[in-house]
Amino acid sequence: MSELLAIGISHKTAPVAMRERLALTEREAERFARELAAVDGIREAVALSTCNRTEIYLVVSDPVKAESELLGRLAQRGHIRPTELVDVVYSPRNCDAARHLFRVCSGLDSMIVGEGEIQGQVRRSYESALAAGTTGPFTNRLFRAALQTGKRVRTETAVATARVSVSSVAVDLAGRAVGDLADRSVLIVGAGETAELTARAMHEQGVTTMFVANRRADRARALAARFDGEVGSLDELPERLRAADIVVASTASPHPIIGVDELSTVMAAREGHPLVLIDIAVPRDIESACGELDGVTLFDMDNLQAAVARNIEVREGERDRGEEIVEDEIERFSGWMAQQSATPTIGALRAHGSKIVEQVLAENEGRWESASAEDLARVDAIARAVMQRLLHEPTIRMKALEHSGGHGRLEVLRELFGLDDSSPAETDEEPRSAPAEVRELRRGTRP
Repeated sequence: MSELLAIGISHKTAPVAMRERLALTEREAERFARELAAVDGIREAVALSTCNRTEIYLVVSDPVKAESELLGRLAQRGHIRPTELVDVVYSPRNCDAARHLFRVCSGLDSMIVGEGEIQGQVRRSYESALAAGTTGPFTNRLFRAALQTGKRVRTETAVATARVSVSSVAVDLAGRAVGDLADRSVLIVGAGETAELTARAMHEQGVTTMFVANRRADRARALAARFDGEVGSLDELPERLRAADIVVASTASPHPIIGVDELSTVMAAREGHPLVLIDIAVPRDIESACGELDGVTLFDMDNLQAAVARNIEVREGERDRGEEIVEDEIERFSGWMAQQSATPTIGALRAHGSKIVEQVLAENEGRWESASAEDLARVDAIARAVMQRLLHEPTIRMKALEHSGGHGRLEVLRELFGLDDSSPAETDEEPRSAPAEVRELRRGTRP
């Protein structure tokens, strides 16, 4: 019987130093999934790795053995002692593993609730495993259901609508101040990581005229080329300030690069045309007094972080609704799992009952010297009738579980009867332990 197993570490369980050691590139994740799928007892494998998590999803016949195998490979890969790794991994199974993936894909397990990149990362990981041939019916259904869940959470709740990065909030504030950004002239001063993120966010809003001023001309040119902007030097800053609608300042300068006296002169030349300044540098690039000038709207990091905090509260408020959607989708997935489990479980239970009947008949074969073939057949028929009647009600109830998501109860039943330990599949071949006379009567070969 197949079971779903997930093994992983994340920002919730492991420090970044350990996550780095277990991180996988897309190519490494595909190769690792291939290696795992080749291991005896592992039927399907998908590896997911981001900056905040590394998770492996497996379909296995023996979860205990597979977990031990996977932990050993992860420890070896990261040059980590297995005992050290055990302290930080999580290993949910079946519906719990599916629930975890659904929450991950929905952004509910992210460092910032509603984080949008994770859904694309899950999709790429699944598509990579699909192309590598390491998925199967179980993981195909699992990952498609997870992606559907993520889509529902994002469309039916506001968990991902409130922006929570400084760069995206900066763009929102600029849009509120000047309206549609597409026709605005944007000046970005700086070419570091934050400036790049802000340029990308501006570009996504349709901004096509960006001027990037920075002391590192090569970095500025690369950034401008990436987002269809122009490039210039800081010497041209006063002239560019006169033409800009929005200025985003993000440099590593220890002193302000836009002073109130300089900007006062610029504003006089603008003849009342408003200017929005967004200072996302620490220390600040723009003197705070600039915000007191007529026609100037200034946002600094305190303003941006306050907006981020408010938006995080909005997302957290939507978490419960997102969790409800996850549980709704888990109920559907659980029902599908039960459909996969009920039929083989019913067959295994009946095979188990037949085996017991055969064993009991064989154990008492020597006590029936005076019994005729007809008597032996009647004993056999009675024993099987008792077995059939005993299993009739459990069979009906197991079939009902196919429609009510009873995978967990089926697992309990298999454990109670030891079906995963010694339950041969039901076949047309007659067990050898049956008395010869009975075998002959059933086959119609005895007169």
